[in-house]
Amino acid sequence: MRLRNLKEKDILITNCPYLEKEPEKNKNNWSKVFKNNNPIHLEIGMGKGDFIYNMALKYPNINFIGLEKYTGVIARAIKKYPNKLPNLRIINDDALNLNNIFNKEIAVIYLNFSDPWPKKRQAKRRLTSPIFLNIYDKIFNKNKKIIMKTDNLNLFASSLVNLSNYGYILEDVNLDLANSDIPNVLTEYETKFIKEGIKINYLVAIKKSSS
Repeated sequence: MRLRNLKEKDILITNCPYLEKEPEKNKNNWSKVFKNNNPIHLEIGMGKGDFIYNMALKYPNINFIGLEKYTGVIARAIKKYPNKLPNLRIINDDALNLNNIFNKEIAVIYLNFSDPWPKKRQAKRRLTSPIFLNIYDKIFNKNKKIIMKTDNLNLFASSLVNLSNYGYILEDVNLDLANSDIPNVLTEYETKFIKEGIKINYLVAIKKSSS
């Protein structure tokens, strides 16, 4: 279900201190945007923003970027953000355009509760399809690391297969994250699912650089 737009959406977007309005201009220069050489972690599909903001709070020595396609969703996220964090930025764009924004600058990618695109003809739209894994190859800076959380078992299963076929090593796989001892920062969806007793699937996939 798509969220209704906030009446003040345009004002929030215009005045957002986190939003990079022309991210393509920062390609090859994200370290200058953050004014440091700390690793950059990217969440693709940040939703209403709880995860990426709280990660930036918890890990000040890591730079975080949240990518979100829909401005209405971004507006709901930034409306909740109380202060400016120096290690957080937001990009309003489609994941298919990531190669225009980054060049070997990302250390970790987070895929949290991505759209499962359940129909067979939609498989290429999943964020762990070979199409997207190829895009990620070009934005990772060295070794590649993807961390994924989802409540959808079919998406999780297809992701395990795609990642393995693409050369990733599955470092960690868990079918009930909430009842594990794995350190975890919750998303807004995750909080809701845990209350409803829905199990969260989790993986960490690593692919070492060939260079």
